[in-house]
Amino acid sequence: MTTNLIEKLKPGMAALLLGLSISASAADTPLDRIVAIVNDDVVLQSELNDREAMIKSRLSAQGRALPDEQTLQSQVLDRLILDNIQLQIGAERGIRISDSELNASMERIAASSNLTLEQFREALIAEGQDYAQARQQIRNEMLIQRIQQRIVNSRINVSQQEIDNYLNSQQGEQLSATTYNLSQILIAVPLQATAQMIQAAQQQANEISTALKDGANFSETAVAQSKGPNALKGGQIGWRKLNEMPEEFAAVVKKLSPGEFSAPLRSPSGFHILKVNDKKGGSVQLVDQVKVKHILLTPNEIRSPAQTRREIESIYRKLQQGEPFEELAKQYSDDPGSGSLGGDLGWTQAGQMVPEFEEVMFDTAQGKISAPFESRFGWHILKVEDRRQQDMGEEMKTNQARATIRQRKFNEELQNWLREIRSQAYIEIK
Repeated sequence: MTTNLIEKLKPGMAALLLGLSISASAADTPLDRIVAIVNDDVVLQSELNDREAMIKSRLSAQGRALPDEQTLQSQVLDRLILDNIQLQIGAERGIRISDSELNASMERIAASSNLTLEQFREALIAEGQDYAQARQQIRNEMLIQRIQQRIVNSRINVSQQEIDNYLNSQQGEQLSATTYNLSQILIAVPLQATAQMIQAAQQQANEISTALKDGANFSETAVAQSKGPNALKGGQIGWRKLNEMPEEFAAVVKKLSPGEFSAPLRSPSGFHILKVNDKKGGSVQLVDQVKVKHILLTPNEIRSPAQTRREIESIYRKLQQGEPFEELAKQYSDDPGSGSLGGDLGWTQAGQMVPEFEEVMFDTAQGKISAPFESRFGWHILKVEDRRQQDMGEEMKTNQARATIRQRKFNEELQNWLREIRSQAYIEIK
């Protein structure tokens, strides 16, 4: 690997490459004796050496002290045994990581060190390492994570009572706390101000308030007349919750809509005029939703990527000629869930679909059909049926509460599951 490529790598990525480098050297040494039998599979000495070398390189890159050799080897072997058991379970249940998912993950890993996937591959090859080995290692890590998420989450139950208790707690109440983006104009009053000085400051504040009502620009007025610390930023304070403001200010701010400003408010510092630029959160959460249908074609063993693209373009021409979208979806779509429904995906919103799909969905006008486009699932054509804004406040709070509680339970349940599958496995240490 060239020096400039090494310098581009983040410490974690450099450790990965170093680990792979050591692993590649170890793999050339004939050490493949069995160190453990795990059900119908085995753990080899070379695997143990490879993983131990990688752990050492990662710990060294992080500047962390290494345990003694015997302790480290025991911990690494235990991890390999658990990984082996989990991969066996994944295979039994048909859990897979597709090539497209693996490629996307590797691209993100490379991009985190400002490398393209091709540069990452070249870096490995330049060190005499096996790119396929790196891919398999990352695939296994992704697969184990997916197995854990799928199986452990299925063992976790979150009751409605737990959700209600969480929402009624102080932490849960923060889910619905409105946050305000504020600006202010401050007419300062000295600490030892006379009555006449206070009266003059109040009069100035009232005059500014009148000018603002008549259409004066708040930001420009703040720059010109405010004595607040953020005056040169147009008086911009930033995002604040009500409990982060003086009570007198909070009582006024919560009644203001975005774009509105307060009458002058007195504080020990002087007279404040507060403007609400924007607000977010609260019990009302309006979400943009799109009612959409799609046709999906995916490459497979009998249809190459090029053939898939030609076929989706043929379907698009049929749509342009007036053939019904629903009938073509039923006939051609590879999406088993929506295909039989004429491609209907129902109401969707941001965050539910892959980015490529969402970008086209939000760019397509109501009642229109998109041109064919590609995502990691294959080639799509979509039709936007309708648009709406839906208040998802209560549903979003409930979902956030459920996710938080589930995450709290996940790590504990994961350890229970790992102990359980290890105790049920046949393990023989050689």
